[in-house]
Amino acid sequence: MTQSRRMLVLRAVVEDYIRFQAPVGSTTLAKAHDLGVSSATIRNDMSALEEEGYLIQPHTSAGRIPTEQGYRYFVDRLTTVVNLSQAQRRAIAKVLSGSASLEDTLQRAARLLASITGQVAVVAAPALSKSKLRHVEIVPLNAVTMLAVVITDSGSVAQHTFAVQETPSAETLRTFLELVNGQYMDVPLVQAAQCIRSTLKDPAYQSVRILGQKLAETLESIARDEGTGQMYMAGTSQLAHQQSKVDLLPLFDALEEQVVIMHLMSDLSEENEDVGVAIGSETKTPGLMHSSVVSSGYGRSEEESEGADENERIVRVEPAQAFSQPVAFVGSIGPTHMDYAATITAVRAVARYLTDLISHGETV
Repeated sequence: MTQSRRMLVLRAVVEDYIRFQAPVGSTTLAKAHDLGVSSATIRNDMSALEEEGYLIQPHTSAGRIPTEQGYRYFVDRLTTVVNLSQAQRRAIAKVLSGSASLEDTLQRAARLLASITGQVAVVAAPALSKSKLRHVEIVPLNAVTMLAVVITDSGSVAQHTFAVQETPSAETLRTFLELVNGQYMDVPLVQAAQCIRSTLKDPAYQSVRILGQKLAETLESIARDEGTGQMYMAGTSQLAHQQSKVDLLPLFDALEEQVVIMHLMSDLSEENEDVGVAIGSETKTPGLMHSSVVSSGYGRSEEESEGADENERIVRVEPAQAFSQPVAFVGSIGPTHMDYAATITAVRAVARYLTDLISHGETV
C-alpha cells in the first residue's frame, strides 16, 4: 500500500463527501473512481487514513467523512481551477460594471458572490489607512470653518471640518490646492500629510502655513479613522439551507461579531498572496468551528494584464497576479464540506474585478 495511492483515496473521499454530504464507503469509491484496486484494498487505505487523522467514521457501520486535517490536505493540494460558467462571467461584468458608487459596487459584489457560491459573502470597504490621495477640495463654510473633502484612489470619500483663524483668499486657496493635488496625488494619506508639512517649511508658503497644517492633521485623522470602514454581507439565508440547526446558532452569533469577522478575513487575505482558506478550528472563532472561510485581498495590483480586452480582464482567475498592499478583502463563509475549488475561484474572480475597478479609477 503506497502513500500516494492512499492520498488519492483521501481525495476521492473528500470530493464525494463535498458532492453528496453523506459518509463515503469503500464500495462506492471503487465504483465511482478509477483507483485501480479492489474495494477491500480501498477499505484498508481508509482505515489507515482514519488512524492518521484524515478521516473519521461517524458510526460503526457507516462510511467515512473527512476531518479538518483531511480537508486541509485536500485544499493545500488543489491543482485544478474550476472555470466560471459563461453565465457567471457575464453576471460579474453586467452586475458590477453598472454600479453608481463604490458603496453600490461593494454591495453588489457581496450579493453576486453569495449567489454564485450559495454561501455567506463578505466584502469589506477599502481601509483608509491603506488608501492613497486622489483629490482634495477645501470649501469655506463660514469665516472660521473649512470643509475638507478627500477622495482616495479606492473611491472612498471622507469629509472633515476644521477651524482657521480667518478664511484665506480664493486665490490663495486655489494655489494651495493646485500644489497639493499636483504633487501629492497617489501618495498614501499619512505620507501626504508629512509631505505637506515639509513643503510648509518653505517661506514661500507662509500664507498657507496654518491651512496646510490643518489639512495635514485632517489627512492623518482620516487615515487613523478605521471606524469608517464598512463590511457588506449577503447570503445568510442561503447558508441556512446547508448547515444543521446545531451549527447555525453559533455561526449566526459569529456573523453578528463583524469586527471579529473583519479581523479574521483581513489577516487571512494579508497572510496569503492569492486566496487564503481557514477550516474549522483554524478560524480561532468558536462560532465557526463547523465552517470554513475563504478570503482574498483586493486593491492595487503589481502588474496590469496586457493585450486583454475588458471582459478578459474582468474574469481572469489565474493566481499569477499578486497584490501590492491590498486595501481590503472579499470572502466567503460556508460549511467545511463546501466546494473549495469553486469557492476559491469565485472569491478570486470578484477580488480581481474589484482590483481592476480601483486601479483604473472607475469607482470614483
